[in-house]
Amino acid sequence: MPPSLLRWSVLLMALSLSACDDAPRFTKAEPGEARSGGAATVRKSDQNAFSMPSANLSPTRRLDFSVGNSFFRSPWVIAPSTTTARDGLGPLFNTNGCQNCHIKDGRGHPPTPDSDNAVSMLVRLSIPNEPAYAKVIEQLGVVPEPVYGGQFQDMAVPGVAPEGKVRVEYEPQTVRFKDGSEVELRRPKLQITQLGYGPMHPDTRFSARVAPPMIGLGLLEAIPEAAILANAQAQAKAGNGIAGRPNRVWDDAQQKTVLGRFGWKAGQPNLNQQNVHAFSGDMGLTTSLRPFDDCTDAQTACKQAPNGNGPDGEPEVSDNILRLVLFYSRNLGVPARRDVDSPQVLAGKNLFHQAGCQSCHTPQFTTAADAAEPELANQVIRPYSDLLLHDMGDGLADNRSEFQAGGRDWRTPPLWGIGLTQTVSGHTQFLHDGRARNLLEAVLWHGGEAQAAQQQVLSFNAEQRAALLAFLNSL
Repeated sequence: MPPSLLRWSVLLMALSLSACDDAPRFTKAEPGEARSGGAATVRKSDQNAFSMPSANLSPTRRLDFSVGNSFFRSPWVIAPSTTTARDGLGPLFNTNGCQNCHIKDGRGHPPTPDSDNAVSMLVRLSIPNEPAYAKVIEQLGVVPEPVYGGQFQDMAVPGVAPEGKVRVEYEPQTVRFKDGSEVELRRPKLQITQLGYGPMHPDTRFSARVAPPMIGLGLLEAIPEAAILANAQAQAKAGNGIAGRPNRVWDDAQQKTVLGRFGWKAGQPNLNQQNVHAFSGDMGLTTSLRPFDDCTDAQTACKQAPNGNGPDGEPEVSDNILRLVLFYSRNLGVPARRDVDSPQVLAGKNLFHQAGCQSCHTPQFTTAADAAEPELANQVIRPYSDLLLHDMGDGLADNRSEFQAGGRDWRTPPLWGIGLTQTVSGHTQFLHDGRARNLLEAVLWHGGEAQAAQQQVLSFNAEQRAALLAFLNSL
């Protein structure tokens, strides 16, 4: 056979093989793959791996990071107090410090049976949308429960009744692999008891949410909006059942609807607003963007309780403190990946792509040149998320809408750092409500648009499952 004909024969064979199986084949790590956060990536993999400043942050700017860290870590106290910079906690709240939910800047977890309160898991509340609440829905994305508001708060200052208690029970559910192996999943059943302000609306919808990790948030904020929307368009055009959609949410500062990025349903547009709503809902603290206590009209003791606002009406969280906490939360570095060249990790990466997981967990973006912080600009990052909403099926549904997110929709969570969860947070409980006790259970809960990927994983044998988990744990 002439050499030219041989080359064409080899090319046709390669094309034929790729047509049968178009999944990429990785035989070695990609250039820069271990640097998940680009130049901001930190080289730490111990229990403090999620608490480090971006590696490219200058010594001078690390001072602001440290001050922001102090406000993130330290508890707030009840007003009035001599500690005027940190008073005003409550009257109703879920915790007295950011770090209590984001343990070591990591992942929260559901309450244990002997817990006094839920702490790092909160419960969102709402009632069905109605035209009469159009303005509320535009700005909050939901209609809050009339008596208890949009977030259930199980702690309170003295003289104010907490809203009640939160508990979680579980029902077993067995899933079987093609090779006959079985895994027992646990389906959560939320229990709200000891209501402090009477019965709730009969159609109240509940959504349990554990605190997500804090790493790389500034880099996610720096992803160009056009890149996120381009992913949505490409998925829709592909016609393969994956159809991520952007959420459109209210921006308190701009007073208009914009792209949502943060939160389990992408219900917040930026980190500053995410922080403001956490100060308000989680700790009952006022800011210039939300200058009111999180009390409903039915909670008179809450409305009458002392606050920590200054004599001239300054909010409990000053603009300077808010700025420092924002700087801190933007610049928590992403840890470098481990074992990227390991044969088992590479095999797992191939299986991840073979199952189609990368369709939603988009591996790579380049951040914008005009990022809010110069250290975060023009970085090739690997978050493994498209920041879009996907229908995840009935199994994960909370049946609660949030702006344009439906009751079965969840934003694709970033996977970077997920393999260090045990090291940092002391547990391996995943998904929005912490129901999955390990990564395999988390994968097996995927349904809806991810049903085909889940079925592919169920066909994997033990060796393949181990390789997939090795890849996920390397992230």
